[in-house]
Amino acid sequence: MRMLGRCGSACLVGGLLLTAVQGCGSPETPPQPTHPVVVAQVSKEDVPIYAHWVGSVAGFNNAQIRSQVSGYLLEISYEQGTRVEQGALLFEIDPREFRAALDASQGQLREAQAVLTRSRMHVERYKPLAEEGAISQQEYQDAVQSMARNKAALDTAQAKVDRARLDLNWTRIESPIVGVAGIAEAQIGDLVGPKSVLTTVSQLDPVKVRFPISEQEYLTFVKQLGRPADGKFTGAGAILQLQLADDSAWPHPGTPFVLGREVDPLTGTILVEGRFPNPGNTLRPGLFARVRAHIGDHKGALLVPQRAVKDVQGNYQLAVVNADDQVEMRNVEMGETVGERWIVKKGITMGERVVVEGLQKIRNGMRVAPRSAAKAPSDGKAANETSSAKS
Repeated sequence: MRMLGRCGSACLVGGLLLTAVQGCGSPETPPQPTHPVVVAQVSKEDVPIYAHWVGSVAGFNNAQIRSQVSGYLLEISYEQGTRVEQGALLFEIDPREFRAALDASQGQLREAQAVLTRSRMHVERYKPLAEEGAISQQEYQDAVQSMARNKAALDTAQAKVDRARLDLNWTRIESPIVGVAGIAEAQIGDLVGPKSVLTTVSQLDPVKVRFPISEQEYLTFVKQLGRPADGKFTGAGAILQLQLADDSAWPHPGTPFVLGREVDPLTGTILVEGRFPNPGNTLRPGLFARVRAHIGDHKGALLVPQRAVKDVQGNYQLAVVNADDQVEMRNVEMGETVGERWIVKKGITMGERVVVEGLQKIRNGMRVAPRSAAKAPSDGKAANETSSAKS
C-alpha cells in the first residue's frame, strides 16, 4: 500500500508537469480582426435656410386683342411673335360697310340740322306775332316745342354719326400696350367679332412669376418683409432666384411684388407674384419655373453627410465611433437637408465621429478601424444651404 501511494503521487506530479509543459508550448488565441470603416466628424455651422416653390411665368401686362365690331378680316398688319409699340396697327377689318354707315348717318345729321334751322326760324317769326296778338299763344308754344323736338333729333343724329365714326375707326385694331404680339388666331377672310380673340400682346420686361406659398411661409414673409394695406411688399429687395426647366439659373434676381387676396381653402396656400427683369424677352408666358428665396438662418446647425444616416423603418440612426473605436448605433432626430449633408436636431454633439462607409457590415459594440473621409471639395454656396422644398 505504501508503494502504491508513492507511485500514485509520482504519476500525479508527472501529469501536472506534462500539462504545464504542453500549456507553455501552445500558441495564444488570435485577437478578433477589426472592420475598416470611413468616418467623418460632426460639424457645426450657421446655415442659410432657403425655401423652394414651383411657379410659372406670365407677362407683366397681357392684353387680349379682340375686334369691337363684326366684319371680315382684311389684313394682318404686324410681324407675328415680335415686339410692337403702343398704337401699332395689328389687324384691319373690311371698312366699306362702316364707311357707308358713317355716310348715311352724316346725311341724317344734315337733314336734322336743316329741320332745326327751319323750326328755329318759325319760332323767331311767331314770337313778335304772339306778343302783338296776331297769333295765339298756343300756336307760338307749338312752334317752340317743335323746335325742341328737332333739337333732340339733331342730337340723336349727331350721336349716330359719332357711333358710326367710332365703328369705322374700330376696323383698325391697334395694340393698347408695348409688348410682344403672339401668333394670330384668325386668318385673312375670317368673319370676326367681339367674341373673337385675334391675338395677345404681353409686356415681357419685366415678367411676373406666380407661385403658391404655405400659410406658415406667408406669416414668415409678413414678419420679415412687411405688408401694407394694398397687398404689396415693401423693403423686400431682389431676394427671389429663378431656376428654369433645363435646370439653368436665371441671372437676374426678382422681387416679391403682389400678395394674393386670400388663402386657398383646398390647398392652404396663398398666391405670390414676383417681378423679374427679362432683357431680350427670353422668358415667355407659361414657362415652368422654380423659385427660391432665403427665408432665415439656422444658427449652430450640426451637420453630417447624408450617406451616414440609416433609415430603419422611419427611425433615423447614426453609427457613432467612440474614443475606443467601438460602434454605438444611436437614434437621432433629423432636420433639413443641406446640399449633400443633413442637419441633426437631436442625439449627437459636435466633433463626434460617424461612419460614412462600411455601414452594412458593422453592428452595435463592434470594434472598428476608422479612417477619416477625404474632405469633399466645396461646391460653392449651394453646399451650405438648407433646402425646404415645396411642390
